[in-house]
Amino acid sequence: MTHTLHSTCACVIQQDERFLMVEEARGGAATVFNQPAGHIEPGEGPMAAMLREVAEETAWQVTLTGYLGLYIFHTRGKTFHSHGFIATPVTFLATPLDTDITATHWLTLTEIQVLDSAGRLRSPLVVTRIEDALKGNGYPLDVIRE
Repeated sequence: MTHTLHSTCACVIQQDERFLMVEEARGGAATVFNQPAGHIEPGEGPMAAMLREVAEETAWQVTLTGYLGLYIFHTRGKTFHSHGFIATPVTFLATPLDTDITATHWLTLTEIQVLDSAGRLRSPLVVTRIEDALKGNGYPLDVIRE
């Protein structure tokens, strides 16, 4: 049996009391919500991947301000190592979004928790990352050597 490790990144982007979320069409009856996130491409580090994914999925340019840590998630026989980041929004680029992104939303934690209760979050890590960021859990970006 071949085991593939998926290296991904996800970003908590907060403005006032709201968090930037993407709504994705994943082939099911309903869309799902996630933080800007994606796979780290060959030859790319997690910080570069995060900046690229945020721009592709939200049309926002952000500044990474912290590293939440490495979140390990197992699902359907797959293991994901997801690098969590904190960022602040800088500039809205107004560029086209990835084709599987149907919309972006600025949502409160309560609104995100309601989506979680309805089974509409792509991953259980979405709320965990936000809660960690709100608690001040995190590390300086220089713990990552790209």
